[in-house]
Order: sequence, then C-alpha cells, then structure tokens
Amino acid sequence: MTPPPAPTNTGSSTRPYLIRALHDWCTDNGFTPYIAVFVDANVQVPTEYVKNNEIVLNIGFEATTALKLGNEHIEFKARFGGVSREIVVPVDHVIAIYARENGQGMAFPVPTDATTGPLPGGVPSPDAASAPAGSKGPRLSLAEGPPGAAADADARSERQDEPPTDPPAGGGRPTLKRVK
Repeated sequence: MTPPPAPTNTGSSTRPYLIRALHDWCTDNGFTPYIAVFVDANVQVPTEYVKNNEIVLNIGFEATTALKLGNEHIEFKARFGGVSREIVVPVDHVIAIYARENGQGMAFPVPTDATTGPLPGGVPSPDAASAPAGSKGPRLSLAEGPPGAAADADARSERQDEPPTDPPAGGGRPTLKRVK
C-alpha cells in the first residue's frame, strides 16, 4: 500500500486568521487589541508616529471606523491628534497583536523583504541614517518601556473630550468606576 501523495503547496498564510482570532478574543474579553507594525513604503500610516520603523496601533472597535481585517491588508480609519487618517497595513507587516491590558497575544516574524530604506513620503528612517554601509535588513534596538508606550498613536476614539486613562498602577485587574 502506497502512502498518499504529499500536498504540493503549503496553503495560505495563517497570520491573517490568527490576527482575526486574537482580535475577537480581545474584544470578547473586554481587552483593547493593539498591533505592532513594521513600517516601510508598503504601509500607509502617519509617519510622524513611526519610531525605529515601527508603530503601535489600537485596532479596537471604539478607536477605529470601517475596520476590515482581510487576508492581505488591515484597513481602517482612525484619529491621530484629532485628524481622521486612512490606515492600510499589509498583514505580513504585522509583527505582533496583543491585549493592551495584560500584554497577552502573539508575535510574528518581521517581513523577509523588510528594508531600512525611506518611509512613505520620502522620510528617511532613523535606522537607515545610522546603519553602516553594507548592512542589510532591520537592526535590533533596545525597547523603551512596554509595547505601545513608545508612540502615543493608539488611534483614540472620536470622543476626544475624555482624557486618556492609564492602566492601574498596581498592574492588577482593571476595575470599573461608576460615575453618577
């Protein structure tokens, strides 16, 4: 008896399915889903919030409009500094998705075709300016603080009159404060 033939292709990427699953898990449990994105010329984000070719985005329903978690792109509109922006992120540029409140989530590899060239709009990346001649690909650097703290670009909701709230100082479970 001969074994069945091995499949010739590996199928589609699991990354968009995992991103959707973790987004659903975050929203079902009352957490805020954040994505960390590797930024290059293929990513449409506000470049003034990009640091070291990365940006962290809040993709919760409260912070986005017309969110589409597709197989090729994540698309939505969000407000940055009170200005509505169109955001388009190729799924293969998402390097992590996690819950803001507890950090639980999943990390993904950086895209294989990632370069440290100019960002969208011709703005040179900090890595490109400081990279030695002949070096290729992204470089590792020391992160400053928890994910999401580096760039305050978490696409706040349209309720701009409410001040942002910080997580509890004790690092414990979030609590609901009832205001009458």
